[in-house]
Amino acid sequence: MPNIPSAPQPAPALQPKHRPGSGRRFATLRTTAALVLREMSTRYGRTPGGYIWAILEPLAAILFLAAGFSLVIRTPSLGTSFLLFYASGFLPFSLYQGISGTVARALNYSRPLLRYPAVTWIDALLARFLLNSLTGLIVTVLLVMVILAITGTRAVLDLPPVIGAMGLAMMLGLGVGALNAVLTGLYPLWEVAWSIITRPLFLASGVIYIYEDLPLLAREILWYNPLLHITGLMRTGFYPTYSATYASPVFVLLVSLVLLAFGLVLLGRYHRVILQR
Repeated sequence: MPNIPSAPQPAPALQPKHRPGSGRRFATLRTTAALVLREMSTRYGRTPGGYIWAILEPLAAILFLAAGFSLVIRTPSLGTSFLLFYASGFLPFSLYQGISGTVARALNYSRPLLRYPAVTWIDALLARFLLNSLTGLIVTVLLVMVILAITGTRAVLDLPPVIGAMGLAMMLGLGVGALNAVLTGLYPLWEVAWSIITRPLFLASGVIYIYEDLPLLAREILWYNPLLHITGLMRTGFYPTYSATYASPVFVLLVSLVLLAFGLVLLGRYHRVILQR
């Protein structure tokens, strides 16, 4: 029987090119965006006034500082406006505090959602970091504009130092928050201990004074406080005649990255243990 040649087989369909990690990357973006919207609705949507409180809270703190110290001293350490002086120190400090506190509680806040495979602990940290960073930056811009309009100060802002100070405050808050997320998850009492340890931080971070006003011994000790560098750098952008020569952005960035690296490594190792508690 003659051999009948078989019909040619159709060529296999071409498989779409898939880049490793691209699916997870887009999933992370979608998940982070969903978590940001969730926190916006729960944190600001259920409160009367919503985002207005995010503006009124730091404004009230600055007003109290300006009113209180204007009764004790005639002029601030820089310039003539108490409002502008205390705003230039309080706003980056408040941004750091807000980010570090919310990032530290990210796992507990998103604990029910982290049971789903599509949501990771990195998504929870990123969502809280992005939302609080954007909120803090918007509040800072609005308050500076309002204070400049109220005081009538014709200040010419030097934006690079201001942007650098706010960026460093965000990085430091992320690093401290990531590390505290691990320590608080493993040792619940750490949150109380941290709040007690950092209670004098407001006085040690140059919010109500400048570095040059301190005695030599205090300067040598407080130089190792990264927030003191941030407030000094911030004020160089508001006062052209002031130069914070002591401020070292490299030091602040190095501290932030080291804390962030430790926090991420420990979270990768212990996040399951924390979530099972």
